[in-house]
Amino acid sequence: MADFLLIHGSCHGAWCWRDVIPALEALGHSARAIDLPGHGDHRAPATVTLQQTAEAIAAASTPETIVLGHSWAGFPISAAAEIAPGTMRGLIYLCAYVPLSGQSLIEMRKAGPRQTIGTAAIKAQDGHSYRIDPAEAPRLFYQDCPPEAVEYALPRLCAQPILPQDTPLQLGQTWQDTPKAYIRCTKDQTIPPEYQAQMVADWPRNTVHEMHCSHSPFFADPKGLADLIGQIAKDF
Repeated sequence: MADFLLIHGSCHGAWCWRDVIPALEALGHSARAIDLPGHGDHRAPATVTLQQTAEAIAAASTPETIVLGHSWAGFPISAAAEIAPGTMRGLIYLCAYVPLSGQSLIEMRKAGPRQTIGTAAIKAQDGHSYRIDPAEAPRLFYQDCPPEAVEYALPRLCAQPILPQDTPLQLGQTWQDTPKAYIRCTKDQTIPPEYQAQMVADWPRNTVHEMHCSHSPFFADPKGLADLIGQIAKDF
């Protein structure tokens, strides 16, 4: 059995793993989730850095922990593996950005084959954070999720600090040596599925998996997600 730490994506929080944690526990695994800095702790977005975000993940991990990052969380989980060697057993990227060393998430997003978010991202007047237009969130995130889950999620979406996503990440051998797997979501309307495939084109084929759902498999198919990451853990 495995120990999982689940890391949310932009504008979300630990709450998004509501259905996955019990599904993992039903399989005999242990699982927990944290709010990243600036999400749920009332910290001002201007003060949140990528380094602090990575440190929070490393602090919540153990050498036996498999850290799963959703969407933008591909960046801080990678940074955590790099700055804190030996603090985690492996990384799972869930329809997530796989960093290119020396680039920021914003740079990677702009380099994608299609720009999907557009005006749905509403920047705060002070320029330090953005929110997702709640009228656009169902299309971007939840198009195949149960109505109850969408109703649960929309009022919980929060501001996303920009600085961590605008900070280039340098990766080295420590990250390279960390066991990794990727779950591509083929109906994703936030990170284009073809871009997800591109980011892991040179990974071993047995480390790349697919779910035929939206950007939010934690609501669209929580049991299927729990089953898959439990299977992935056997290879770490």
